[in-house]
Amino acid sequence: MIVEELKLMHYRNYKELQLQFHPKLNILVGENAQGKTNILEAIYVAAIGKSFRTNKDQEMIKMLMKNAYIKVKVNKLTDKVAIEIILSKEMNKKIKVNKLSLTKHGDLLGNLNVVLFSPEDLKIVKEGPNERRRFMNNEISQMLPKYYYTLNQYNKILQQRNKILKDYRGKRFDLDIWNEQLINSGAWLIIYRRNFIKRIALLAKLMHRKITEGLETLEIQYDSNVKVKDDDELRDIKINFSNKIEEFKEMEERRRLTLVGPHRDDLIFRINGLDIKNYGSQGQQRTAVLSLKLSELELIKGEVGEYPILLLDDVMSELDAKRQNYLIKNLKNIQTFITTTMTEPLNIKNGEEHKLFKVIDGEVSIFSSK
Repeated sequence: MIVEELKLMHYRNYKELQLQFHPKLNILVGENAQGKTNILEAIYVAAIGKSFRTNKDQEMIKMLMKNAYIKVKVNKLTDKVAIEIILSKEMNKKIKVNKLSLTKHGDLLGNLNVVLFSPEDLKIVKEGPNERRRFMNNEISQMLPKYYYTLNQYNKILQQRNKILKDYRGKRFDLDIWNEQLINSGAWLIIYRRNFIKRIALLAKLMHRKITEGLETLEIQYDSNVKVKDDDELRDIKINFSNKIEEFKEMEERRRLTLVGPHRDDLIFRINGLDIKNYGSQGQQRTAVLSLKLSELELIKGEVGEYPILLLDDVMSELDAKRQNYLIKNLKNIQTFITTTMTEPLNIKNGEEHKLFKVIDGEVSIFSSK
């Protein structure tokens, strides 16, 4: 999977931009706040349909403009795809794939797969469960668009159930109707998440042992709010879900909030048996996230048949030379985009295939290419 070309109009600090990329390594060099990350963000938006920096489309539109335009040309093993996105300050975004308008956001997913690694990703291991649920939701949705639709359905049901609990007057019948729907959608989310974490945990464990030369063992555990076993089937999960709702019935009525379900799931990261959120060093936390991101590449390749695009946003300065070298060495067959402020980025060796762009105040020029 290769992003061949990117076109932007009135996007962030770009009035108009058109770039052709190298099929392997693309490096964007420049000082902070010049527009490097905006290019990675535009590729991400074309893949996922939303930004990794803001929830507001309006913030991606150039000042004093009403609309912004993104076009990405993708070369896949099976076909070529052109993705167009129009962001507007006055209406919802419009998405086209090969000139066909999409009516559902979820239909965009899978046309372009990306893995993003930025300093913000340290939140996955350092901060609260919201970050870890967001990680699961974003990555599973890319590989399995039906997960995206199930998640949306679950969130709508959850919203309605919370509304009933907030105005609860003892009408158990109303709540029972929503309980059944919550369990049906939620059980599927649990299965999708359990299977995803089981696969990525194994890959990340192997990756982490290589990076640390066997000195550390990384474990990733799915901590489901509704306790499940590895061999539990859908029916078993629904029964456990129902039993826990019954168990928390009075507490939910007192707090007027849904306390049971995958919206309260979490992940636990351990190195050599210790929870790295509380006991891991900064270096261990970075290495754990690096292992996780490299594992995503392999997982997506196994699912869709080819490697996704890798977006590395200002992370090289966060890694020591050893981990930088390991990362670059493992990206030979993957189109990679790197933003950096370093004047000699990554110590590129003679003959290393790449395209290096200089970014200055929304203007991009090719500095070197091999």
